[in-house]
Amino acid sequence: MSEKIQKILSHYGYGSRRIIEEMIKLGNISVNGKKAEVGQRLDNKNPGEIKIKGAIIPIQKTQFKTKIIIYNKPEGEICTRNDDKKRPTVFDKLPFLKIHRWISIGRLDLNTRGLLLFTNNGYLANQLMHPRNKVEREYYIRVFGDINKNTMNILKNGVKIKDGYVSFKSIQPMHNQELSKKNKWFKGVLCEGKYREIRSMWKTVQCQVNRLIRIRYGNIMLPKNLKLGHWTELNSILVDNLLNTVYFEKH
Repeated sequence: MSEKIQKILSHYGYGSRRIIEEMIKLGNISVNGKKAEVGQRLDNKNPGEIKIKGAIIPIQKTQFKTKIIIYNKPEGEICTRNDDKKRPTVFDKLPFLKIHRWISIGRLDLNTRGLLLFTNNGYLANQLMHPRNKVEREYYIRVFGDINKNTMNILKNGVKIKDGYVSFKSIQPMHNQELSKKNKWFKGVLCEGKYREIRSMWKTVQCQVNRLIRIRYGNIMLPKNLKLGHWTELNSILVDNLLNTVYFEKH
């Protein structure tokens, strides 16, 4: 069966399809000694000799196995591989992959901590992030401001932010707190991952998020014993369970 080259390379962790298309346009990818073309179709079982910047990609020699790790991101780390300001990134502490690369399943902003998932499987990453699959993300949220029942109803019904209308699937106070207190903790669930979405939502009701922790992505919970800045690999049962949440065909 044939597939587009950008899809094949994305699946094996060499970047998103958009990034791979850019590399092709720059002439950084070749197939059997000839420059690749965007949309070029290859036999996914025997694609030939693919090179990225002159380095051979041993796809046909590799028996691919999906790997997924949980990383407990601290505040102060960014979710890109390289940073011009030399700030620490979430990729700095991940285990080395001999073949392929780690792909982040979604992102957390600089000041947010908690669960980040990484995989070597580009197909899976795309499925788990795509809005159509409505994969849940759950957070602990500490908020400063005046909050009442009307505030909560507004957030549940939907508010307009820069990227459109968004709403919590569920949002509720934690620890039986009094809503009259200025700093309050909430547990909230969303089914999308727009940039700074939660902070923007609370801002529309004149409240400020001053602590944000992601504790769940899909059916994967942040382990209570996983220290900040540390990672753990999911076992095969949990990997299969996560694949099943998006009806994903195993590779």
